[in-house]
Amino acid sequence: MPRHVKTRFAPSPTGYMHVGGVRTALFAWLVARQTGGQFILRIEDTDQSREVKGSTEHIMESLKWLGLDWNEGPDKKGPHAPYYQSQRLGTYKEWAQKLYDQGLAYADPYSSEELEVFRKTAIEQKRPFLFRDHRPINPPKWDDSKPLRLRSTPKNYTWHDEVMGELKSGPEVIDDFILMKSDGFPTYNFAHIIDDHLMEITHVIRSQEFLSSVPKYLNLYEALGFEPPVLATLPFVMGPDGKKKLSKRDGAKDILDYSREGYLPETLINFLATLGWNDGTEQEIFSIDELIKKFSLSHVQKSGAKFDETRLEWMNGYHLRQLEINEYYELAKKFWPKSAKKADEQYKKQVLRLVQERVKFLAELPKLTNFFFEQPKVTAEILTDKNLKKDDAKNYLIKVLDRLATNKFTQASLEETLRNLCEELNAKPSVLFGLIRRAVTGSNIAPGLFETLELLGKEPTIARLQAAVTGV
Repeated sequence: MPRHVKTRFAPSPTGYMHVGGVRTALFAWLVARQTGGQFILRIEDTDQSREVKGSTEHIMESLKWLGLDWNEGPDKKGPHAPYYQSQRLGTYKEWAQKLYDQGLAYADPYSSEELEVFRKTAIEQKRPFLFRDHRPINPPKWDDSKPLRLRSTPKNYTWHDEVMGELKSGPEVIDDFILMKSDGFPTYNFAHIIDDHLMEITHVIRSQEFLSSVPKYLNLYEALGFEPPVLATLPFVMGPDGKKKLSKRDGAKDILDYSREGYLPETLINFLATLGWNDGTEQEIFSIDELIKKFSLSHVQKSGAKFDETRLEWMNGYHLRQLEINEYYELAKKFWPKSAKKADEQYKKQVLRLVQERVKFLAELPKLTNFFFEQPKVTAEILTDKNLKKDDAKNYLIKVLDRLATNKFTQASLEETLRNLCEELNAKPSVLFGLIRRAVTGSNIAPGLFETLELLGKEPTIARLQAAVTGV
């Protein structure tokens, strides 16, 4: 590994950040941080037609929420500024001119119609289309009005990828690709190589979609006289079925949606880091410090990693359960149901303690806690099920009301009273306790029954049970 490690994340501002892009940023960040190196954020906005307004701000907000800080970037001026490619056009023109002057690049004289004819002819002849087969003998002078193409040198390549291992390609994949477009903007294929060199990037970590382009990048490195950086190709994040690349339809949503839904940034970091990587053990929960210490590109799997929403929820529930109650309360403030508006802080903290084991993400709080703040609407359909007839449900509730009338309403006294009632009625605890839970909360899903009744208190519990008897 180079002595001074420098990585980068270089997204295009064409929309929201999703898990695939964030995972690439995370892996680059981890490589930099574990070596005391630097991490650069660069905005690759050379394709102006695809740029979506507000995307750059969204990218930066997403990385900041996750804690992926950068040493140099649009808002942190460093020695290699500017960090928007659209502001570096003079630099690309300068390097393009060097290649042109050396005879390593030439102006493309063909119209789009002529190129289409070349492509159709190749299809008809059942051979791949290569622009170099039509390289002009006497190309016009390059004056920015026409694209500038690399005069490629077809050859065999072998190279090492930190994830994929030893790779090779033949001369058939090398072609004369465009360096500068006729609008004065560089292509991605040209600009990122110039920027990586000038910004002293030592490791280029990117998605699998760029793997097929590496041979032509190597060809351009040679033409420019640049030493290639360490290359690492990350396999795709796959959809839940593991058969295709994750898409919006499969759950590739805006990374900030997870913040809005009450996921913790620590969870996303943990989840994304272990999406295709492990340290060789069965460990699944990692702190950020552990990840920085243990992460290695050599342990990233070569095959695609399946996006598992259930595992993400489990992991977030785990991280939420590790929170101290005051921290949990602060995070939960914007997620309470409207009915909790007038409840005092101490009561809400008690509610949180009860549901903390069940909450997978904070946006679930209204569903899981609303009954603590307002009496639910309970119908006969809610109260009865296949194990309990309507008349039995009513009789059970009347008995429950009778026993609870003199109860002290502590967990211990409630449990003793209600278990004794089960024996008296010859009723299964699951049936009787389920009935009481539905009568009081309006749901089968709730924290422990005795803890719930104690927190609700005697008066509200009795009132709810009476309403349920009337409604059966």
